[in-house]
Amino acid sequence: MQKKKGQEMNEDNVKCAHACRNTCAMLSQALREETDMVRFYEVLKAECDYPDVHSMLQELIEARSRSVLMINQKLNELRARAEILDGVISSFDSEGGSH
Repeated sequence: MQKKKGQEMNEDNVKCAHACRNTCAMLSQALREETDMVRFYEVLKAECDYPDVHSMLQELIEARSRSVLMINQKLNELRARAEILDGVISSFDSEGGSH
């Protein structure tokens, strides 16, 4: 399979660092990609005056927007979990220093 020049999204360049702490680099990249696709479909929809294509593009926009929301919610959960863990760890650290 030949890669097209400028092609950003493919299986070969999706690598997990496995070192995420309060965010996920892969989910952050997915969020950027999905957001870009929403914008792309919005531009197409603004230019299109064919009703069937217009409604299909609206469906794509709505589906991608749901994906953006889902990814964003997961990233927020990861950040909140990391903050809680940081708080627990720091409470143990401060207890250890007072004894």
